[in-house]
Amino acid sequence: MYSLKVMEHFCNPRNVGYLEEASVAVQYGDPACGDCLLIFLRVEGNVIRDMKYKVLGCAAAIATASVTSELAIGRTIEAALQLTEEQVAEALDGLPPGKMHCSNLAVGALRAALRVYLSRQEEAEVVIRRSEADTR
Repeated sequence: MYSLKVMEHFCNPRNVGYLEEASVAVQYGDPACGDCLLIFLRVEGNVIRDMKYKVLGCAAAIATASVTSELAIGRTIEAALQLTEEQVAEALDGLPPGKMHCSNLAVGALRAALRVYLSRQEEAEVVIRRSEADTR
């Protein structure tokens, strides 16, 4: 049985859609269970300013993606990377044991998107440092 919060996020998911000016977009999923999440983040400075997603999955997958977006927006990258599956489930007043993997999907997608974003920033820093060294 799903909690009222799970049902609310399932019936009225928050932040669904695409971001035209996304800092990063990542597709993440578990082919074994069929759930898939396409996540878009807009990062400014060190803060997640917006998150949108498209999800293919069950009620729990939709609800966890929705609540993860609410938890992520406004957090620093470091704080968002610390978000746990348990916190997502807790924010939904719990998930049935057989559906905890859905919170793994949402948190895993967020972490994957942030890792891609951070790797791109590191690559840009290396290019900038090399460019500055060449001009000396």
